[in-house]
Amino acid sequence: MIDKELLEILACPETHQTLREATADELAALNQRIQSGEAKTAAGEAVTIAVEGGLVREDGTILYPIRDRIPVLLVHEGIAL
Repeated sequence: MIDKELLEILACPETHQTLREATADELAALNQRIQSGEAKTAAGEAVTIAVEGGLVREDGTILYPIRDRIPVLLVHEGIAL
């Protein structure tokens, strides 16, 4: 989904950790949490739209969504895993 060269230069905007593409299992688990109303952004807002793709921070705690093939690397848009 994301060009490998682009992924190599992207980093978490908060901690500067490396990012990797979310696995299908991670996306399925997150979308299940979204459907049940349990998923929240770092800003504390409920996530209501299913995530088709995302970039996971190296420590595995935050996912930054990919919308229309564009990574949304804003701290307040990160979703807790």
